[in-house]
Amino acid sequence: MVDFEAANARLQDLLDRVGSLRPVSADEPLYCGLDVGTAFIVLAVVDAAGEPVACAYRFASVVKDGMVVDYMGAVDIARELKEELEQQLGRELEPCAVALPPGTEGLDGGVVKNVAEGAGLDVVAVFDEPTAANLLIGARDGAVVDIGGGTTGISVIQNGRVVECIDESTGGTHFSLVLAGARGMSFDEAELYKRDPAHHREIFPVVKPTIDKVSSIIARAIDGYDVPEIVLVGGTAELTGIEAPVEKALGIPVHKPNHPMFVTPLGIALGCQAAAAGDLDA
Repeated sequence: MVDFEAANARLQDLLDRVGSLRPVSADEPLYCGLDVGTAFIVLAVVDAAGEPVACAYRFASVVKDGMVVDYMGAVDIARELKEELEQQLGRELEPCAVALPPGTEGLDGGVVKNVAEGAGLDVVAVFDEPTAANLLIGARDGAVVDIGGGTTGISVIQNGRVVECIDESTGGTHFSLVLAGARGMSFDEAELYKRDPAHHREIFPVVKPTIDKVSSIIARAIDGYDVPEIVLVGGTAELTGIEAPVEKALGIPVHKPNHPMFVTPLGIALGCQAAAAGDLDA
């Protein structure tokens, strides 16, 4: 089973770096992870040891169903995040990795890479999102499920290697649409309402059918594999208690780390560091 202690400590360290970076020397190597998501764009920075140095994020509506639909908007936000962190650090950021939903490499991989390069970053690696997340989680056997804003991506891992990777178009956007319809809210109102943990117990019965849909997606992805545990990450996994119905539906232990929204961006940054060091293929 995954030991979340180290991952949770590193995630908390990353969040502590938002607006309060860790001082670094002028020539110390730094590595970036840019996560261009449906609801947020996150830029995480780590040092050569993989320890968080800085982090910034912005709300964004530049991605739909895992595909970039507002290229210039994405570039502008990514550039703003880069410049914000560069100003705080007093130095330029260059090496970067990006990630995208599984199975979209041929369709959208170049766009996400171009967003990073358009912002002035040097892309050294491209990952699929759940595999990037596992660079932080460190699962040896099981499945890592990245429930993002627009899609759910699943990597099945055996003996530390990814053996299956799929993505389907169900995520937080669909939760918000269901909530908006049930409560007579606008989509934007539902998005904000959903993010407040104080509302999670209230909205849980409303979005439960969508959670069941996510469970069915996971079930299809892991069919035929020995999966001893499932780890949920991504912004939608922030929903309090989402693990319980997924575990009940699948009959497999389901866990999530603290701050699941930041697992993938930190994993991407760790992948950048590893790729630059020649420690993995990406």
